[in-house]
Amino acid sequence: MSHSSDLIATDIDAYLAEHERKDLLRLLTCGSVDDGKSTLIGRLLHDSNMVYADHLQALEADSAVMGSAGDKLDLALLMDGLKAEREQGITIDVAYRYFSTQRRKFIIADTPGHEQYTRNMVTGASTAQLAIVMVDARHGVMQQTKRHTTIASLLGIRHVVVAINKMDLVDWSQATFEQIKKDYEVFTDNLDGTIEPYFLPMSALLGDNVVISSEEMPWFDGPPLMEHLETVDVTEAADLAHFRMPVQLVTRPDLDFRGFAGTIASGTVAPGDRVTAVPSGASATVERIVTFDGDLDLAGPDQAVTLTLDREIDVSRGDVFIGSGDDQDMLRAHRVDATLVWMSETSMAPGKQYLLQSATGRSNASVSAIRYRLDINTLEQEETSRLELNDIARCAVSVDRELLFDPYSQNRMTGSFILIDRLTNATVAGGMIVGPSSHWDTQAPDTLQRRRSEITPEERAERYGQRPATVLLTGLTGAGKRSIATALERMLFDAGRATMRLDGQNVRSGVSRDLGFTPPERSENVRRVAEVARLVNAQGMIAIAVLLAPEAEDRERMAGLIGAERYVEVFVDTPLEVCRQRDPGGLYSALDAGTVLDIPGVTSDYDRPTSPDLVTSDHGSSPEAAAAQIMALLADRGFISS
Repeated sequence: MSHSSDLIATDIDAYLAEHERKDLLRLLTCGSVDDGKSTLIGRLLHDSNMVYADHLQALEADSAVMGSAGDKLDLALLMDGLKAEREQGITIDVAYRYFSTQRRKFIIADTPGHEQYTRNMVTGASTAQLAIVMVDARHGVMQQTKRHTTIASLLGIRHVVVAINKMDLVDWSQATFEQIKKDYEVFTDNLDGTIEPYFLPMSALLGDNVVISSEEMPWFDGPPLMEHLETVDVTEAADLAHFRMPVQLVTRPDLDFRGFAGTIASGTVAPGDRVTAVPSGASATVERIVTFDGDLDLAGPDQAVTLTLDREIDVSRGDVFIGSGDDQDMLRAHRVDATLVWMSETSMAPGKQYLLQSATGRSNASVSAIRYRLDINTLEQEETSRLELNDIARCAVSVDRELLFDPYSQNRMTGSFILIDRLTNATVAGGMIVGPSSHWDTQAPDTLQRRRSEITPEERAERYGQRPATVLLTGLTGAGKRSIATALERMLFDAGRATMRLDGQNVRSGVSRDLGFTPPERSENVRRVAEVARLVNAQGMIAIAVLLAPEAEDRERMAGLIGAERYVEVFVDTPLEVCRQRDPGGLYSALDAGTVLDIPGVTSDYDRPTSPDLVTSDHGSSPEAAAAQIMALLADRGFISS
């Protein structure tokens, strides 16, 4: 009788206490279809005596009726619980099994091999610490093997067992094993992740190198799978320094208790520790760490706890507790770069609105740019305008509510999210945040240095007979900005001036073609136009920017980027009812029909300029008359001669 059996028979409390102290390993099996994933898990459970007698009897009966292992037990049936799975002999959904040995507890996820169920594999991998990548020794490294390995790497899984299965069907060939090992290493050398593979030849059907070492492969001297799973160290990657706990629930069962419940993402916490709630920045001291089994003196990653504090502070669901004085603060952004795994059969095109759900709450979101798609076979970066099922891509994601996060490489819980279809409520993508995307406060890397032209501004002014300036025409949709800009450009050109017109629609067709129309994306569009205008001014020319630019803060930043001495703000102040009558491009009609979601000044705010350089309109006069006013202003400011 084993030590555990002795304890169960003599002291059940001691057994439970010993069991509670065992560490937990979460793992998954993945790989191409029919590589033997379900059979492997069934073999692990069977040979470790983890299958109950009545379950074993049912398995024997099922194997005779629908088994695919000849006269042997079809151990895959232990995992393939769905009727459709048993009929087809495949895995469709993610199947989880819990078991334990004297050394460790395990939660194992059997994930599908079929390409159309890759999204299920992502689900299983999202919490795994170790991946078993199955490879059929007859077929070698397949496309799905590469896809699952890439996803495991992106999801931060370092420990990978490359289980080269069905060695009995290749006569236990060491040469076959070595070739597959070489092919896999060549592929993973190009991955950005830090995968640590353990190559293991086996036969899941026969049990070789699963729980007991194989006598058929004396050339392999590594431990069998079970021994490796019991001894592999997966704790070194845990972040114990930076405390993070997203608040999932504020509990108030009575007047005397107010607690904040959540699962600790990283770091540790103890009574007496000072914690800060973000984004509010309010701090307090932890009084108790409450759990169902009683209070704790210390809590760490993956533990679900409720914290009580020494004073009342404003904390809501979606806020995050961090350690006070933490040298690694959480990041905030309206736009992030992230790696997406597209899980929907409906393709994704930039600009479509989704819901983004992360550990810190839910917000409206859109994929504003696809930087590149990853070729699964070569790991090369490909250009694309949309994502299809199972595509993996680096994208820019914009949200309307400031996102609170850590990079995924530092924290898997606070650095991940899912995208949800707003109509069907289906999950369409899983995302891993790389960091903030380009925005107003982005700083150039230290290695970049601004290059100055050898032609001086004075030389350009003498050549063109003008001083550089940027004229921003801002106003509501339909205010007449474009007509006035057209007239202004003609007047400047006829006067022999050097100009460049930056029309919002033209910019949207080129420089900003990747942006949608959410507030952060509108802000980014203004920033890009300001950057181009600054380059235009540096060449001595006058830039005419035609933008709605609804936020005063964006216009102020534009002025700061270009330089107040060169910035001219013209407010085209046309009544809204006139703008509606003009209805350029049918936008107002589309809004009334419900096919356009937002027009600033109607459905969202437009910050009227409080101190523009000029207020004008073509309503009641003409675009030429308004342009003449701007020409007079430019002459008065000394940008052009009278």
